[in-house]
Amino acid sequence: MNSIVEDQRKLHEEKERTEDCIISELLYKKGSHRENVNSEHRVKLLLDRYKATTEKLIKLYEDEDGTREQEINELSAPNEFNEFYSRLKVIKDFYRDNESEIAVPMSSEFEDFKKLKENTDLNLVDFTDEEGYGKYFDLNLCFEKYVNLKGVEKLDYLSYLKRFDELSSIPKERKLNAEYRDYVNYLFDYLYEFSAKVKPLIDIDRIFEEELEQEFNRKWEQGTVTGWPKETSSVLKQKGAKLDLSSFSSWEELASLGLDRLKLALIALNLKCGGTLEERAKRLYSVKGKHECEIDPSLFAKSKGSDKHDKFKNVERQKEIAFVEAKVIRLSEILSDQKQATIENVQRKQARTAGEREESDEEISQNEDSDNDQEDEVIYNPKNLPLGYDNKPIPYWLYKLHGLNITYNCEICGNAVYKGPKAYQMHFAEWRHAHGMRCLGIPNTAHFANVTKIEDAMNLWNKLKEEKQREKFQPTNEEEYEDSEGRVVNKKTYEDLKRQGLL
Repeated sequence: MNSIVEDQRKLHEEKERTEDCIISELLYKKGSHRENVNSEHRVKLLLDRYKATTEKLIKLYEDEDGTREQEINELSAPNEFNEFYSRLKVIKDFYRDNESEIAVPMSSEFEDFKKLKENTDLNLVDFTDEEGYGKYFDLNLCFEKYVNLKGVEKLDYLSYLKRFDELSSIPKERKLNAEYRDYVNYLFDYLYEFSAKVKPLIDIDRIFEEELEQEFNRKWEQGTVTGWPKETSSVLKQKGAKLDLSSFSSWEELASLGLDRLKLALIALNLKCGGTLEERAKRLYSVKGKHECEIDPSLFAKSKGSDKHDKFKNVERQKEIAFVEAKVIRLSEILSDQKQATIENVQRKQARTAGEREESDEEISQNEDSDNDQEDEVIYNPKNLPLGYDNKPIPYWLYKLHGLNITYNCEICGNAVYKGPKAYQMHFAEWRHAHGMRCLGIPNTAHFANVTKIEDAMNLWNKLKEEKQREKFQPTNEEEYEDSEGRVVNKKTYEDLKRQGLL
């Protein structure tokens, strides 16, 4: 016998245990990049389960078929003891018929899930060797597609990594082909899948639907999308210029007008305007004195409706490509840390000699099996220095040289802490700070450089708005009037004097 009240109790218990498991996962200290990525994926699984459980609970509480209300009425009726014993009998009969079955408690399931974080050998996501379990990009296939595009600047792989998101630098006319569309879609698919694997807790789809799409549509209507200016065309090209054919006695006389004038005359009559000077003159002279219904249909150009349809399809195709570019740029902002790490990693690899590369490959192959064991070792690091690319603490003199012992706090970024002046200065142009400024309704301009307090940013923004307001034209103070005696005063003074009868 199914009980809706019991189902609700189990769902509430599942929600509470899921919350406890998420908190335990977030408080667990992660010792490596691999553990951080795995931990975020475990939290994502728990959040999805929490969401599904909540949806089931809402559906039960809505009680569309009235079964929950009926059950509560039965439990609260005068014969509640009869209902209680009947339910108890059903439970006893169930366990009598299923004696061999062992029920696994919910607590045991969640305890097993908590133990997953202790298994550092488990890889929850698949990455290529080049990606280093989410540390770096692997854009080699994207780079091959880029260098095979026609009319684009040829770059090496390192330069491509620095500029792959600068899509507005490619001329618009080079983007209206199938090869570029395939390239930008392939680049977007890679970055989207990579972000889902590296940052599973960020809802990329919600960012695209609620923030990016609205902003993009507004800019597209205004024609301010970078790299996609609005098309303009002349009036003569659209309407043409009619020509009185009654004054011409032969096509040779028409030919003396020239190619451009004949083209405009043909466009005005909606005739085909291509061909040589002789063909255009003969085509135009052949319709002299004829009504539109008497002209050979093969001489007409495409219908205007067809032109408008083709133009609409072309604009929609351009908008689709431009939106994919905007999504690529936003993903590049979200993955800015991985982009910078990839550039540094490629630079480091290119600086090695051939012998050093061979030694590095041998070390990687030898340590591939024992990599997880090395991550579990406790590294002697009494001063808590940051780790280098070899997972060892950097020298203390280098730590002091880069000012990593100095920490900076940014309230706009959610009280994020940045170590060193370089990271602190760079974060003002990164997506986290820009998102914080956007939430405050403040543009992230140069006026707000080195401003980290929310109160300071709001005060500065109000001050800038006041200064901008003062710079506006104020008629009462700036409009000048001249009285009968030739004295020049502003509008407010003039009206006051006039009201007092002193003029």
